Amino acid sequence: MSAISLRNVIKRYGKGPKANQVIHGVSAEIDTGEFVVIVGPSGCGKSTLLRMVAGLEEVSAGEIAIGDRVVNDVEPAQRDIAMVFQNYALYPHMTNFENMAYGLKIAKVPKDEIKARVDKAAKILELGHLLERKPRELSGGQRQRVAMGRAIVRQPKVFLFDEPLSNLDAKLRAQTRLEIQKLHRELGITSLFVTHDQVEAMTLAQRIIVMNAGVMDQFATPEEVYARPATTFVAGFIGSPPMNLLKHAPGVRPGMILGIRPEHLSLDADGWTVQVEYVELLGAERLIYGRVGDEQIVVRADEGLPAPQAGDTVKIAARQDKLHWFDAGSGKRAP
Repeated sequence: MSAISLRNVIKRYGKGPKANQVIHGVSAEIDTGEFVVIVGPSGCGKSTLLRMVAGLEEVSAGEIAIGDRVVNDVEPAQRDIAMVFQNYALYPHMTNFENMAYGLKIAKVPKDEIKARVDKAAKILELGHLLERKPRELSGGQRQRVAMGRAIVRQPKVFLFDEPLSNLDAKLRAQTRLEIQKLHRELGITSLFVTHDQVEAMTLAQRIIVMNAGVMDQFATPEEVYARPATTFVAGFIGSPPMNLLKHAPGVRPGMILGIRPEHLSLDADGWTVQVEYVELLGAERLIYGRVGDEQIVVRADEGLPAPQAGDTVKIAARQDKLHWFDAGSGKRAP
């Protein structure tokens, strides 16, 4: 039995012929204890999908099940979930202990059990020395850990994370990603995590749902999404810099798009002619930006290799075992 089942889930706003459909028949089975990340650009429907699982948005058609129960008409409080939001939503007048304990207090959990649950969560999140402080005395990363602690003490079947790291700076985001990974290893609770950041998706997920304009383009492991993207959208979204997608380079068949990642290109006297436009120095590597005919291409080169300069003309070749072919009409991966 799946922990979360999405069965041809559709979301529309409005009714009749003028209704705006924003989720187009998403189906996915999320296993018990699995950490799944929903990723995509702004407006792709990822948060709407999560909010339907949470019960904060109605399902227009299809079914959502948590465990063996269809929850389309079940109130959020009865779904056995806990949600962590982008904004921490902590009560400023309460201590961190009181914030973490509040939901349990409302549910009339005995005081001794509340203390035991909060102390356990605080130990996991290394918050024990901060419980008597108030949220204003904490950093952004510490406040987010308190928000996660408030979710942990609920002991839910499912954690739902809605872009929880967006308000943190780059260093804190990386640190908090590690804390979330550790948390999942220790608790093993099924987790659904929404982000627009493909680095977060690749580093956190056991499997990734890639959303594109309300459609699930791919649902697979990070390795598969990177190595065998299902569509040109996935190919262009996952990876930094993204996969090169070429329609008119020499050797590209009519009606097809050739995909090749920057690290699978190299300087080679027998390759394509490229006019170099600029070069980015990134410490251990260089990114060489240029054009093959009228199409832009990016090559990733190691630091130790001689790099061309802007204005140079060079030859590059692609690894033949790393080519990706897509249908130009549908954008889908060719068999």
